[in-house]
Amino acid sequence: MVPQYGHPRNDRRSVLLHRAIAQKLLASPEGVLVKARGHIAVMAQNPRTQRYAEVWSRLLELPVPALAERLTEFNEEMVALRQCTPFAGVLTPQERWQIYRQFREDEQHDAR
Repeated sequence: MVPQYGHPRNDRRSVLLHRAIAQKLLASPEGVLVKARGHIAVMAQNPRTQRYAEVWSRLLELPVPALAERLTEFNEEMVALRQCTPFAGVLTPQERWQIYRQFREDEQHDAR
């Protein structure tokens, strides 16, 4: 059973997006990490996202396989962190829309 914290539907979709991000991270760690660190630098300047930036910054110090695994964990901490992710822009719009489409189709199939 998947734990439910705030917005179960959005949280499930976010895990799928971050699963795709994790795959890109494993395939091309430096490019993904450079992009994430750039976003963290911006997040750190905003009092509303500063706390997220601090936690994400620590997570980015993990070995790449461990970070990739953490990205898709379904626990309260990671659900919250994914709401303010530094991985924006890692997936192309086409990749995101494909995930959204598949998610919607899976939901429709499960509802039957």
